[in-house]
Amino acid sequence: MRQKPTVLAREIVASSRLFRVEELQLRFSNGVERTYERLVGKGSGYGAVMIVALADAHTVLLVEEYCGGTDSYELSLPKGLIEPGEDVLEAANRELKEEAGFGARRLELLTELSLSPGYMSQKIQVVLARDLYPERLPGDEPEPMRVERYALSELSNLIQHPQFSEGRALAALYLARDLLSQRGEFGQ
Repeated sequence: MRQKPTVLAREIVASSRLFRVEELQLRFSNGVERTYERLVGKGSGYGAVMIVALADAHTVLLVEEYCGGTDSYELSLPKGLIEPGEDVLEAANRELKEEAGFGARRLELLTELSLSPGYMSQKIQVVLARDLYPERLPGDEPEPMRVERYALSELSNLIQHPQFSEGRALAALYLARDLLSQRGEFGQ
């Protein structure tokens, strides 16, 4: 196993309502020194969830929301922050109700994904939600989200959709589809 670099100095060099930019002065085991910058969340943070919600054994729910990073409306999976006192599955069910108007009777934690490990410290928990029922909770979204259904068998075409560009959502969809296939549950 490789030895992690030694942190010579760390400093917050910029801050916003949501993020802090931390500058790290590092020395690697071969003596090379470098400066890295990374986004770190503000405060303690409880993490985040992304939900692969299956309307049936073949179909996943996507939500459309405005994304400031791309300055466009994008399709993705429901997702959001874990609130104080919630566990991952409770947060996933709440976010699903807020963003897609459905709750889930069966929730399963699939994995944890890093967002952009070279530049961000945040990670997201991927949850599979099944046995959906209609229920809407008020959320913090500025406008209602449109819900679209997409066939899991067509994932290779999803990346061609003009409103879909989120790599972590695509990875979560492939992971869920492959896991269901391995278990013999896909398409039943």
